Amino acid sequence: MRFDILTIFPEFFRGPFDYGIIKRAIKNQIVDVRIHDLRSFTYDKHQIVDDRPFGGGEGMVLKPEPIFRAVEAVTAEARSEPVSIVLLSPQGRIFNQREAERLAAFEQVVLICGRYEGVDERVVENLITDEISIGDFILTGGEVPAIVIVDAVTRLLPKSLGCEVSSTNESFSGGILDHPQYTRPAVYRGMAVPEILLSGNHAEIARWRRRKALEKTLQKRPDLLSLATLSDWDRQILEQIKKAQLK
Repeated sequence: MRFDILTIFPEFFRGPFDYGIIKRAIKNQIVDVRIHDLRSFTYDKHQIVDDRPFGGGEGMVLKPEPIFRAVEAVTAEARSEPVSIVLLSPQGRIFNQREAERLAAFEQVVLICGRYEGVDERVVENLITDEISIGDFILTGGEVPAIVIVDAVTRLLPKSLGCEVSSTNESFSGGILDHPQYTRPAVYRGMAVPEILLSGNHAEIARWRRRKALEKTLQKRPDLLSLATLSDWDRQILEQIKKAQLK
């Protein structure tokens, strides 16, 4: 899979992809991450990528020409199908695990890092295929969201993780939060690990973990349950938890 990141601050990405899972995925040729300076796609001697908005107003707007040229260049170079051309913008739909899974199905993802007051609307209307935000808050640009998306999508790709089932067992993968995790020592400062985890009864452990995951989701992110894939057993457990909370 190939990521092409279009930015006016290419130096911003020195470091974030040099560690952990992404570094290993790049080394193993699972992903190819390329950073492109939008100024390289300008034709004027000053390499101008922004200008004042028509009609007046504060701030500057990224010009359409360098963005169109950059996207056309990187998609022609890769010749990959299918391609997702993503504008990172606070006006986009919220990025979540389902969005990460959707993007992971593409051969190439182009990430356009917005800046200033945004980009020329002709880019939105005629070039991009997706407009994505990582949350309802304002950042100085799309560079941080680009890193977030590359990380979230890369870990979903086959062989990117040391354990192939890790990505399917994590929070949000099944629509609910992950169960509590414990490790050695079994007792620390008088705080003991739940006995069921030391029992060796894997079926009972699996049920305990599922119940705890449902309990945690109900407590911290009840909004997720309406979209989660739940079994009849899950629904019964949720009703038990709700009744216990009312007592």
